[in-house]
Amino acid sequence: MTALNKTPLYDFHISQQAKMVPFAGYDMPVQYPLGVMKEHLHTRAAAGLFDVSHMGQVMLTSDQGLEALCLALEALVPVSITGIAAGRQRYGVFTNEAGGILDDLMIANTGDALFLVVNAACKSEDIAHLKANLPAHVTVSEITDRALLALQGPSAETALSRLVPSVTEMRFMDSHRIDVDGTEWWISRSGYTGEDGFEISLPADAAEAFAQTICDMDEVAPIGLGARDSLRLEAGLCLYGHDIDTTTSPAEGNIAWAIQKVRRTDGARAGGFAGEARILAELDGAPTRLRVGLLPQGRAPMREGTPLFASQDSADQIGVITSGGFAPSLEHPIAMGYLPIELSASGTEVFAELRGKRLPVHVTDMPFRPSTYKR
Repeated sequence: MTALNKTPLYDFHISQQAKMVPFAGYDMPVQYPLGVMKEHLHTRAAAGLFDVSHMGQVMLTSDQGLEALCLALEALVPVSITGIAAGRQRYGVFTNEAGGILDDLMIANTGDALFLVVNAACKSEDIAHLKANLPAHVTVSEITDRALLALQGPSAETALSRLVPSVTEMRFMDSHRIDVDGTEWWISRSGYTGEDGFEISLPADAAEAFAQTICDMDEVAPIGLGARDSLRLEAGLCLYGHDIDTTTSPAEGNIAWAIQKVRRTDGARAGGFAGEARILAELDGAPTRLRVGLLPQGRAPMREGTPLFASQDSADQIGVITSGGFAPSLEHPIAMGYLPIELSASGTEVFAELRGKRLPVHVTDMPFRPSTYKR
């Protein structure tokens, strides 16, 4: 049995009486004594601190300069990398030759390099993919001496600005390098909850002291993976390996908004990425299926894998729920899943089969709860 990895905050989690579970090869906190429901609501009302140090942090540099580096990465992702201004970041996806998604990631322009944050379960494959497919002038460096934390919620700015005053000047999707007591912290104004907040990459040996200091503030509580999942579901955000994977395209995954005009058909740098034939064709037309928001019409939560049908008595399954559960902020169940494009319009009624019964589900717009990013 392979031993689980520990993040730099493992001892902090134990001191906070976290319930630890295996996740993506790491021993991670799923909840604290507050409990998943209260952790979720506390993040929405004040601020929550998440340990996301299990995720991959990767730096790309080039001896040919930043523009050459950006163009090189554009062969692996269908988004505009050259269009990311210094001090800004952008959401993107790695695609395969079939037009499916290998992983989703954040890409920041540091001014002289590109800083990537990739999913924990995919990071080894992502780094191998980068090294195998980027040209020789690009150096791919996994960062292993830094922790990564997310501070999310309406009080996140108030709390973090006591320690790092300049964060008040940041806006959504800014990514800045900031000197904090002689060490360099990489802070972005972004997150995975639908709330205003920050992601903070800092030296691993400074992480526990930071976590303790900020959690001692009245506004902040430590939050585990359980509430992280329900928060991102309310925000309508994808979980890789569940809502998107190697078989789903960006258009099917309903994340076509991430692909800028310049990379689309007739754009100045159209195509040139893996899977371009399928991806561009679906952007120009439509995919055959689409990830949609779903509202179960009863009180029963509908989980991943629940089959979907066009009617109460139809024989053929037409789709599947990929994420679902109870939404604490809304006090009713919500879900996401895939349906044929002709049944994807908001208000459409389909049926989910749950414990042998067909129950009505309505297609709805996402996010389920309006996001509160600082624009």
